[in-house]
Amino acid sequence: MKLTAKTVAALRLPARKTDVIFFDTDMPGFGYRLRTGGNGKVRRSWVVQYRRAGGTRRVLLGAGEVLTAEQARTAAKKTLAKVALGEDPQADKTARRHKDGHAVRALVSEYLASKEGTIRPRTWRSLAAYLNGSYFKPLHGMPVDAVTRKDVAARLVAITREHGSIVAARARGALSTFYSWAMGNGFAETNPIVGTFKPKDAQPRERVLSDQELAAIWRTSGDDAYGRVIKLLILTGARRAEVGGMRWTEIKHGTWTIPSERTKNGREHVVPLMPPALDIIKCVPQRVSRDHLFGTRSPAGLSHWHAKADLDQRLGEAVGDWRVHDIRRTVATRMADLGVQPHVIEAVLNHQSGHRAGVAGIYNRSRYEREVRAALALWADHVHSVVTGPIAKSAASCHKRPTHYIRPRRAKQSPAA
Repeated sequence: MKLTAKTVAALRLPARKTDVIFFDTDMPGFGYRLRTGGNGKVRRSWVVQYRRAGGTRRVLLGAGEVLTAEQARTAAKKTLAKVALGEDPQADKTARRHKDGHAVRALVSEYLASKEGTIRPRTWRSLAAYLNGSYFKPLHGMPVDAVTRKDVAARLVAITREHGSIVAARARGALSTFYSWAMGNGFAETNPIVGTFKPKDAQPRERVLSDQELAAIWRTSGDDAYGRVIKLLILTGARRAEVGGMRWTEIKHGTWTIPSERTKNGREHVVPLMPPALDIIKCVPQRVSRDHLFGTRSPAGLSHWHAKADLDQRLGEAVGDWRVHDIRRTVATRMADLGVQPHVIEAVLNHQSGHRAGVAGIYNRSRYEREVRAALALWADHVHSVVTGPIAKSAASCHKRPTHYIRPRRAKQSPAA
């Protein structure tokens, strides 16, 4: 029969039948299905049935109570046209259902799990904050491949309005790296971030401390854990986290070896320690149950970086608008002013750019150990001359160590005793 509103309304299940399809005479493959549900109620639906790869496939067009006969016929014609062109509508529908199960939130969890332990903890926490937080919350429930450039652009506009352009730029970068991972793993075909506007990010800082400011910071830092870290940053040019996480087992024979897992570029870095730095380290109390020089319980070493606010208050107007990382830039700049060659400065900082990048970096694996030692010695002399005396006094004047920090050694007794 031809399936019309009148004919389908009169259809009933034959006796002892629970599932029957009545096919249209004018359009082969177009049918009306009656099926008994679990509650005994007869369910009505429009279907299309076709053959593909030696088997029969069936596509559900919609419920009989929702689609009219004409609407169902139009949908069936489109589906059968795809079949005639060599497509497989049911397979496409199954694939779409599978992809719909890959929501952004679920894949973000998989992405973060794959990155944990392979990137720096601070970087991982930043990614988690941007991807799991409120920044892209409207996208969390969407299939990862259904997110469009329009969706992302709308969120970037909202983030810029609510949190500023710098936060929006970094959130955009986090989402872009996530989609690069999703594409590489076959969860998405395109990156919807491509083509969206790029919010203005923070400009690279150019702050270089003057000799007077460097001396003021040294004198004001004090002799507590934070003050010692600041002075070691000045003397070595290392990164904040590297000095804050310094361990006793990393210091041997006057050198400090930073393992690859604690460096930004993943390369082991050997730092010759000059006498002023060694004097500061000797003043740090050793604790029996802790390998870190600084910090108390944190597995990363020193964790109370908010102590800089107290240092700034003591400095007053002597040093304005400075960050701890400015020390590293200052060390590099002042070394160049003292005549240290650029490739040696890069070796001091453990950088892989400039002279140590590209083909030159691949074939030239030298660490320039003698040159690095000479550069750090020259820099230590310069800091000494800038601070003019208090550097030696501060480095050598250790407080008496509390007895509970160090395991006492038993003195050797003479045979006569």
